[in-house]
Amino acid sequence: MTPGGVPSLASDIQILGARRNSTLLCVPIMADSVDQMLSLIRTAKEVGADLVEIRLDYLKNFSPRQDLQLLVKQSALPTLFTHRPTWEGGQYDGDERKRLDALRLAIELGADYIDVELQVAPEFINSVRGKTSGKVKIIVSSHNYQKTPSSEELGNLMARIQAAGADIVKISTTALDITDCARIFQLLARSQVPTIGISMGERGLISRILSAKFGSYLTFASLEAGVVSAPGQPTVRDLLDLYNFRQIGPDTKVHGVIGKPISHSKSPHLYNAAFKSVGFNGIYLPLLVDNVKNFLTTYSSPDFVGYSCTIPHKEDALRCCDEVDPIAQAIGAVNCMIRRATDGKLIGYNNDHLGAIAAIEEGLQASNVTTSVNSPLDGKLLVVIGAGGAGKALAYGGKEKGARVVVANRTLGKAKELASKVGGEAITLAELENFHPEDGMILANTTSVGMKPNIDDTPLSKKALSHYSLVFDAVYTPKLTRLLREAQESGAIIVYGTEMFINQAFVQYEKFTGLPAPKELIREVLVRNT
Repeated sequence: MTPGGVPSLASDIQILGARRNSTLLCVPIMADSVDQMLSLIRTAKEVGADLVEIRLDYLKNFSPRQDLQLLVKQSALPTLFTHRPTWEGGQYDGDERKRLDALRLAIELGADYIDVELQVAPEFINSVRGKTSGKVKIIVSSHNYQKTPSSEELGNLMARIQAAGADIVKISTTALDITDCARIFQLLARSQVPTIGISMGERGLISRILSAKFGSYLTFASLEAGVVSAPGQPTVRDLLDLYNFRQIGPDTKVHGVIGKPISHSKSPHLYNAAFKSVGFNGIYLPLLVDNVKNFLTTYSSPDFVGYSCTIPHKEDALRCCDEVDPIAQAIGAVNCMIRRATDGKLIGYNNDHLGAIAAIEEGLQASNVTTSVNSPLDGKLLVVIGAGGAGKALAYGGKEKGARVVVANRTLGKAKELASKVGGEAITLAELENFHPEDGMILANTTSVGMKPNIDDTPLSKKALSHYSLVFDAVYTPKLTRLLREAQESGAIIVYGTEMFINQAFVQYEKFTGLPAPKELIREVLVRNT
């Protein structure tokens, strides 16, 4: 039984396989015809869903008794019927009495769950009281497509939904910032009745995944990417295979990559697969963060334990750390933060330079473009594009290896600031186009230029690339960027951003878990996903 006495389908499912939560995985079914819906329901069962939400408002030529009988009788999974009106974000714009009559009929015919909007719930529940079997559970829902209200407002909303007679409370809001999800987590954690809590939109993705940690009655996931009933829904396969949804429990430790944008990141694929391979009780999430300080202040509990940092937050993240590793301090940016278990303090690290410099050195050694007995970079002219966190790491790493560093940046001021720290030279991106004091230079792009979806962009023309013997691009989606492709065509050795990415992933995995990194597994997963 779940809190409040509502039987949970998940209580039976747990017997069938090891899972750390009772949160049900529900797939919305949206189609023009009953036949299409039944086909989609079969697919939902095959991919691992627990139940389906049948969206009656999507049916064309809806014949209530005939269609509902078929859907209830032939559904391969337990059914939740929703007939959402346009005034609550749905498709139905017809007679309100007919809409509610269809839901009453679904109850009569054996539906497992009915979703009814708070605005009409009291009257609807009164009309079916005493006329339902003990089987059906009524979800009373509220959707806010503008924002996530305050904690006080959410508490009052929950009280109103309970007072309406709900068996299960559903509150769906819109996350304007990732910190909005925290109020949904608080709502779920404090709830004494079965509750569904969701924040919609890309910034609300973590609410759909961590619903299992905080005890949501169910979460929604789509059959295929982009075909969603509400913004921000992940796919069933992503929830089960990428995020190991069944293995998330109340004590699961939360990790993630902080960035903006972040949907392109392959980090969740690597870390979640690695965690699963050793049975580590952790989850790794893409975290679309607008303000690092606000994020870290909001999610300060001991269960939020470790983060990777990417563009554009590496410098802001350093300022938010309680302690910073000397190398990260010298670079002026962090790419990893760990919450120390003993006192909850955030410790910042930077191993970007290790991954990138090692990859560049390997590229030079493999092609014999070096005569130095020290690092292959010793004495080389290293041009670093970008003066942000990754640029600082590359410039610092290059200096440590004996390279002569030139920093090229859109704004000359930032380039000069970084160049002065590494005893280098500063130029603008415009000047870089005609910058060739010598041949055989090394180029390292540390900006996001050329990253998906802007794959036709490049920070430097093909003509200018002829003066470089090796070109490295920190962008790894796509793996072969336009910059690298044109550098290769110009005769330069190319070094993929995946090499920097994977080298620092090994180090971060060990910091997150305290365990040796499963290097072969991580490499295999990256190859499959780039």
